[in-house]
Amino acid sequence: MSERPVGPLSRFTVLDLTRVRSGPTAVRQFADWGANVIKIEAPESIDPSKGMGGARDGPDYQNIHRNKRGMTINLKDPDGVAVFKRLVKAADVVVENFRPGVMDRLGIGYETLKTINPAIVLTSISGFGQDGPYAKRPGFDQIAQGMGGLMSITGLPGQGPVRVGIPIADLSAGLYAALGTMVALLERDSSGEGQWVQTSLLAAMITMLDFQGARWLMKEEVAPQAGNNHPTSIPTGVFKTSDGHINIATTGEAIWVRLCNVLDAPEMADKPEFNTGPKRSENRDAVNDEINSLTKDKTSAEWIALMNEAGVPCGPIYSIDQVFADEQVKHIGMEHPVTHPELGTFNVSGQAARMSRYEPRTGVATPKRGQHTDEILDEFGFSAEEIADLKKREVL
Repeated sequence: MSERPVGPLSRFTVLDLTRVRSGPTAVRQFADWGANVIKIEAPESIDPSKGMGGARDGPDYQNIHRNKRGMTINLKDPDGVAVFKRLVKAADVVVENFRPGVMDRLGIGYETLKTINPAIVLTSISGFGQDGPYAKRPGFDQIAQGMGGLMSITGLPGQGPVRVGIPIADLSAGLYAALGTMVALLERDSSGEGQWVQTSLLAAMITMLDFQGARWLMKEEVAPQAGNNHPTSIPTGVFKTSDGHINIATTGEAIWVRLCNVLDAPEMADKPEFNTGPKRSENRDAVNDEINSLTKDKTSAEWIALMNEAGVPCGPIYSIDQVFADEQVKHIGMEHPVTHPELGTFNVSGQAARMSRYEPRTGVATPKRGQHTDEILDEFGFSAEEIADLKKREVL
């Protein structure tokens, strides 16, 4: 028998029907903080494909499905649906990211689930929402990046639309789904009732526009591509050094003066075309050119040390391997160790949140398909004879 999880969320049981990335990202927040997460997949005899989300033993799949137990149920079989409903009776949360309508077709939509367990929280992530003119469209991260406006403001001016280098719509939808689920569980403490939590890649992407979206909603300003320049705080961007590039972030007059001083060019602060924020924004190319003419004379490491000491925000531009080699990254623990029976011990991405009395759950690798079916069903009151019969009939 596997060890039951401990942690701040250990009292919750989460039934995980998710695939690909947005749903698993949501569920990972529960798994890492000790919830009893049960990953439910179709039996291999019913669905022999590797599944969506990359190879099961690959880094992507191992990263997003850790800290779970796994079981199989054929949800296209009425007896499989009956098994799932028995699990729902004792569960707290169901998370799914099927296309809208699939849960109802399977006979496990929210209206059905709440009759089985009025306290159940169903969390659904879709491409565009559970209803509306685009509800039935297939959702994909890059489509949401485009429709949510992000690609129009990413990249160099005049370059044309550019996607962000991570699946930010999937990831943000997953995080908003987890947040919404936590809110629903907190509200349940007072009402005793669950509810249906919904988000979408499109809604999450628009929310992530943040001040760029607010600029349009309040003042009808359409943000253009700004490349490496900050849209409003100049000079903020990428600058050349003798051995590479660095980021410098300058906001407000005090930091602008500090920057000029550390560059040994105090006179630059008083130039008529640079001496106010609006003027620096209007003449951003000239500002950047002058700074670049000065930063090229020292190494990145020299400038980073000098500027941070002077109170000017400055940092390196790392490749991925350099990120995880950085001493501060190591200090804050951004590697999450797991042990896999075949792949051995390795690290996946760590949790961004830290707590004073709890550490994220570690050590548990992504389960094999159906690895814990028998023990999970035993915990939910299924007899050995029932389990054997269900397996024989390929319900499990």
